[in-house]
This record gives sequence, structure tokens and C-alpha cells, in this order.
Amino acid sequence: MSDKNTKKAKNKNDIAWEALFEKYSILEKINEIGYFKIESNSINEFRESRLMAKFDHYHTLPKIFKQHKLSILPISRKKYIIGRFDTYLNVDYDACLEPTPVDFPSSIESIDYCNLFSESAALSCAFNIDIIDDLINSNGEIFKQTVYGRMSTGQFKFFIKDRVDNNQYQIEVDNSQCEIDAGFESENYFVLVEAKLYDVDNFLIRQLYYPYQLWSNKIRTKQVIPVLMTYSNSSNIFSFFIYKFENLLDYNSIKLVEQKNYVIAPEIITHDDVSEIFKSIKIAPEPTNIPFPQANTFARIIDLLTILLNKELTKEEITANYQFDQRQTNYYTDAARYLGFVDKYEDRNTKEINFKLSDESTDYLKKRHKIKILYFIRKILQYQVFYKTFESTLLNGEIPDKNEIIKIILSCTKLKYKTADRRSSTVRRWIEWILSMISDE
Repeated sequence: MSDKNTKKAKNKNDIAWEALFEKYSILEKINEIGYFKIESNSINEFRESRLMAKFDHYHTLPKIFKQHKLSILPISRKKYIIGRFDTYLNVDYDACLEPTPVDFPSSIESIDYCNLFSESAALSCAFNIDIIDDLINSNGEIFKQTVYGRMSTGQFKFFIKDRVDNNQYQIEVDNSQCEIDAGFESENYFVLVEAKLYDVDNFLIRQLYYPYQLWSNKIRTKQVIPVLMTYSNSSNIFSFFIYKFENLLDYNSIKLVEQKNYVIAPEIITHDDVSEIFKSIKIAPEPTNIPFPQANTFARIIDLLTILLNKELTKEEITANYQFDQRQTNYYTDAARYLGFVDKYEDRNTKEINFKLSDESTDYLKKRHKIKILYFIRKILQYQVFYKTFESTLLNGEIPDKNEIIKIILSCTKLKYKTADRRSSTVRRWIEWILSMISDE
């Protein structure tokens, strides 16, 4: 994980942690003995510890943690340990892995597979269409869902690696709290699943390791298998990363065994589908008071819409709950607003900036995958820069080069050359995303 781009506006966590580091001389203590233990009551002096110590992805860490290569782990219900611990694992999706198509049972009416906007809904869907049974090559064993929710870890010790010098530290956990999204049990296996409702760059190993420690000590006759599941509404694909810990006592011994992808009732988007969209486009004026997009990964815009579907969120809540830093939150919320997916307003009471889905995007998010994706494509191509770039792509059989895209931006907007230069990558990547949605079949 990169430590670049840490020079950003400070959020509430940044401010509170800087105050804590100063009050308790945390850096000095870490430099002296390699770690620092802090009570939740001490954290609460500046801000609620539940908001200050949960960072599911590397990008959500406070600025001072990134600057000094630090991370934080709970070691009891009221205590945490801070050090230069190697706590996160990168996730690399295999772009060449074809998803296994799965039929949705006509007998199930209580699950809408076009409307999976929570981890529990996605997990329930995967279980009830027998993906979990297929996931582990278990010779036809049938899995039952047996555990989920918050529980105590019990007591255990483990070793963790220092990010800077690879030294190992022993950490003792005394009845900390862990949360299991789902546990599935068969005759010979117990599968622990951590679920995310979007594709991830990395995740906090603790979310699998603490439950793995707990259940490895409870279930001694079955193989405990830790699994990360991601479901993205941008691709409609369930991705399962099956891991193993080569050493129960070693936090960093996690290794990927296999990735498996599944898709429900796949729908093909053809060249003709997109061609019909393109022919019917009516060019919309450039939005006023919203910056031209600087958000290269279009799938993340869809993931942002997904987390906004359940409730409106502040800028800080988006940063805390998704794998954005604060600057990326600005870029991606602006891009979503540019396309008309999201509205921004100031809360009269708190004076905080809030984001909510537009009525139109709320409606389309709940439709079938093909209808949803074609809607997104239409919304991109309604703006002249993207329309002209896509038109050139169709005429020439390839996306225009950077210089040509800059010319198109300059001819269609009031942007200066330097800004157009920076924004050209977003134009290219969004056109690439459209092309990636089209089946070659």
C-alpha cells in the first residue's frame, strides 16, 4: 500500500489522533519499544473510540498513521495496540478468470438478486443458490449457515510482522470483540466469510484472523477456511478469495489458495445495444458548478452509489466506510454529481455536507444488471466530451490518444490545457469501461 498522497485536508479522526499522539507521546513510545497500548477511555477524551479505531482498508487510516507506517489492532474490549504492524493484505483480482454462471431458483421470491445492497443480502443470496456448496471442493458436502454477528474472541497470542524492519512482535488478545459476516459448516469444513459490497484493493487481515483464531480453537475436528467475498453491483460478480493461514500463531502467514467468481443469470450487452444508446443520445449541457470528472475507476462510482442506497452519508462517513482517502471522496462524489447520480446538500442542524442518491439513479440501481449498465453508459455519453471520444473510437477502431482527447476536452469545455491534460485519463478510462461492458460473443 502506498504512503503517497497523505497531504490532504484533515478530518475529525486526523485531528483527534494528532492530539492523542501529542498528549501520550505515542511516537516516542513506539520508537522506544515498538508499540503503544491505549485504553478506549483515553481515545474517548477526543472522539468516540468506535469511530477512531476501525479502518477496514489502508486508505481509511488517519494521516498520522500513514505518515509513520502505523496501524491499530484491538487487544481487548477496552484496549488497543498501535505499532508499525503489517496488518493489511492486497487483493488482486484475476482479470482472466471467467465467472461461473449460476441460475437463480424460480421458487425463491423473497430474494431479489437485482437488489443486493447489503453484505447480508449478498451472502444470503450466495448461500441460497448453492454457491457456498460449490466454493469448497467438498465432494458433494452440504453446507449449513451456523454463525454470524459479534462475539468474543477468547484469549490467544499471535505474532505479527513490523512493516519497517520485519521484526516480529507477540501480541496477546484478551476477549476482544470480532464480527463474523457468516460461518458455513459441513461434515468436514467450517467456512468463515468476510463480505464486502464492492471490489477492494486491500482489506484488514484481522477481519479474518481473529475469527479464524477463535474457531480454530473451538472446532478441532474440521478444517477452518477463511474466505473474503466481494460483490460489486458494477460487474454483478461474486468474487471469493479462499485463504489459508500457514501458521495459526502467525498473523502474516495468510496465503491465497484460490479465487472463484460467480455470476447470476448473466446478461450479454452487445455492440448493437450500445450502438442503439449512442444513436439516441441527446447532448446535455456541461453541469455548472461541478468540476469535470477526475475519477478514473468508473466501477467505484457504481460502488459509491451502492453504499448511498441504504442511507444518506456525509463526506467523512463515505471516507470512513469506503476505501477512499478524503481527496478521493471529493473526486468520486463530484463525478457522481456530474453524471446526475448524486445530490449534495448541507444539513441545517449539523452544517455538514451530505450526499444522497437522485430519484432516477435510485430507481435504476434496482433494475436488472443489463438495464442498469446501459443506463450508466447513456449518462456518460450524454456529455459532449465523452460522446465525441466514443464517436472517434467507433470510427477508428481504437480510443483516441491522449493529445486527441485533450483537444476534444478543450473544444467542448472551458478547461485550461493543464486541467484538460489531467482529466484526459478519466475520459479514456470511462470509455474503456464502456467497451469492457460489451461482450465479444
